[in-house]
Amino acid sequence: MSEVEALLSPLLAAQTGIRHAFFTRRGGVSQGVYASLNLGPGSNDDAADVQENRRRAANYFAVQPARLLTGYQIHSARTMTVESPWQDGPPEGDAIATATPGIACGALAADCAPVLIADAGAGVVAAAHAGWKGALGGVVASAVAAMTALGARPERMTAAVGPCIGPESYEVGLEFLDRFVAEAPGAARFFRAGAAADKRLFDLPGFVLDRLSQAGVGASEWIGLDTYADADRFYSNRRALHRGEADYGRLLSAIMLAADT
Repeated sequence: MSEVEALLSPLLAAQTGIRHAFFTRRGGVSQGVYASLNLGPGSNDDAADVQENRRRAANYFAVQPARLLTGYQIHSARTMTVESPWQDGPPEGDAIATATPGIACGALAADCAPVLIADAGAGVVAAAHAGWKGALGGVVASAVAAMTALGARPERMTAAVGPCIGPESYEVGLEFLDRFVAEAPGAARFFRAGAAADKRLFDLPGFVLDRLSQAGVGASEWIGLDTYADADRFYSNRRALHRGEADYGRLLSAIMLAADT
């Protein structure tokens, strides 16, 4: 298979001058547990294979690989505002915002929620990596604030949460629930009973959508795909752990202002 598979959000696809993609694991050159479109340089995959996979993803956007940007993700709330490719490698941070056409802002994930945001009228986009820690810590609000500083307006923004671990697959302990309730009042509604009395199922995409709403974003959606449940299309950190696999690939989600905007 040589063509990458890219999924789209109907909300974002309707925005003029915006290109985006939620890439699946299909269409790359990686082997073994990384098969095939592993886009994560932080994995233990062959570096040349990851480089080729990133070239293919960049080609989807018709840009050079250097213009497809992902940060050194650390589950933080830090957003980086960019105007040009990295000069000395990716800095630490979990969201990227730009008002520069032809720069693709990307987020890597393997169960965490990738979030793509656009204000087409202002010509500003952002991509965020929102695992539970980043989502709770404020990465969504940080990305929206960075976009606002570039001239965007939250009420005009459109956002999509890409493939991530779904509410039927994300079982956590009570200490997890307690932390959310303490730090995000009202978050209890994103938890429901698990298989045992001391377990809960957590709705990560629902929580991220709520964070987008709280940040004032005008319209948002989850594209409804569970990374844990679909091994053929998606990598999953949790699934790899449950299977006893040594590592896992990373999915890429990216958004860009078209160069002719």
